[in-house]
Amino acid sequence: MTWRLRIVQGLFSLMALLIALRLGYWQVIKAGDLSEQATYQRQTTLEIPSPRGEIKSSDGFPLATNQQAFLMYVNPRQFSFSSKLAELLPASDSARLRQSSSYSNLYWFLVSRRLTASLKDKITSLSLPGVGFEPDTVRFYPESSTSAQLIGFVGQNTAGQPTGYFGLEGYYDRQLTGKPGRLIHEQDALNRPILISDQSIIPPQPGSVLTTSINRVLQFIAYRKLSQGITRYGAISGTVTIMEPATGRILAMASLPSYNPHNYQSTDPALFKNPIVSDSFEPGSTFKIFAMAAALDSKAVKPDTKCPICSGPVTVSNYTIETWNEKYYPDSTMTEVIQHSDNVGMTWVSQRLGKAKYLDYLSKFGFGKETGIDLQEESSPQLRPASAWVDIDLATAAFGQGIAVTPLQIVRAAAAIANHGLLPKPQIVDKINDKVISPSSPTQVISAATAAQITQMMVNAVDLGEAKWAKPAGLSIAGKTGTAQIPVAGHYDDKKTIASFVGFAPPDNPKFVMLVTLREPKTSPWGSETAAPLWFDIARDALRLLK
Repeated sequence: MTWRLRIVQGLFSLMALLIALRLGYWQVIKAGDLSEQATYQRQTTLEIPSPRGEIKSSDGFPLATNQQAFLMYVNPRQFSFSSKLAELLPASDSARLRQSSSYSNLYWFLVSRRLTASLKDKITSLSLPGVGFEPDTVRFYPESSTSAQLIGFVGQNTAGQPTGYFGLEGYYDRQLTGKPGRLIHEQDALNRPILISDQSIIPPQPGSVLTTSINRVLQFIAYRKLSQGITRYGAISGTVTIMEPATGRILAMASLPSYNPHNYQSTDPALFKNPIVSDSFEPGSTFKIFAMAAALDSKAVKPDTKCPICSGPVTVSNYTIETWNEKYYPDSTMTEVIQHSDNVGMTWVSQRLGKAKYLDYLSKFGFGKETGIDLQEESSPQLRPASAWVDIDLATAAFGQGIAVTPLQIVRAAAAIANHGLLPKPQIVDKINDKVISPSSPTQVISAATAAQITQMMVNAVDLGEAKWAKPAGLSIAGKTGTAQIPVAGHYDDKKTIASFVGFAPPDNPKFVMLVTLREPKTSPWGSETAAPLWFDIARDALRLLK
């Protein structure tokens, strides 16, 4: 018996040892993991949304801000579906309301976000059990459509989180979003909050506030007068871009047709992009000032150099180049070539300049590459490689056909002429919270002397050119009209044009440089009869506003 007893005692001792080792393993080695699992089982974390940062104009007025709204939820254990409530909600939220009955084990089910105060009051008046509300915010745009493509809008990403799209909302989404907070509390086995337990709150960090260079009054003027101009001239669309030439700061940026950012869901998505930075066009005769500036700067011509081929049409590579009005001016000076907007004269200038130098100056002026402006959807048509340029390409590009640019690129290049030959980098945001965003250093693309020469040519073009009839009395303006035929299916449509005018004022100390474009004006195809008078109309108010 003794040996049997000893075997049993040994077995019990071994079992006790194994149990002790196992307990030690759980209590010592796995203690951290088990504690974490226990905490996870009894604790829950709720995300506290952070308020989105505001976007302000240069005077501190909000262009994008947050408005009081409400989040609606139901307790599926208490709530019974109500058709009256479903009728008050958007279709997608009504569908979620119907789904709530499938989650009878929950105490909280999100149905709708960003409800207005008036809609909340209507829902409250139904006195439905199990329906509750929490404070929420909704994005609000006080200026609405006047700056929609500039500002962008806030929608939802694939995870249902508020996200900025297009314009400043898209470009600065990370800074505007901020950092959400967290609420950590304990709950029982039925997922009910334990009210006497400890709670941990990590407060949210609000998004950054952006202060822009946009002059709110000038933005409204540009938008209103553009709208009037499109109606007056029967155009299908148009843009106005106003820049401070010394710094590249954008003072106003308006385009039509526009959309209502509060109701972007019902808008054609094609309107979301800002055509000033995303759409390309053939600029026509406004481009002549850059080709002439390149020729002057490289000493290929002087302002008083005479054109030896301007007595009639000229043939280049079996193509005949004529003037826009079939009028010819023999022995025109370069100043008069710009004044008359002479295609034949510019063809001769391109020949004097040569392909290598011309393409070099186009690159210096910023054509063929993005400007780097702080807007989400900027794009740029590429310049063809030098090997792909033939003589006719060089000739037509000198008067703005056969080359594609964006409106912003034209404004920026014109700003270089206004800014003593220094090319600025466009910028919209001046400050992020209290941090000042200094303008980037400009680059010298032409000499100050060349800039002064081409400026005087532009003043002469306004005073004596085709748009002189519309020039405001008593004002000195440097500018150039443009009329470009629109390429359609491999050829140019002679009945559809883009009319434009680019210029700056006052010429000796420019406060702004501005480009106006009108697509397919019906009253007249010419920039001198549509875009130029609209430019002058805006300039009157701009000069008065900027003193």
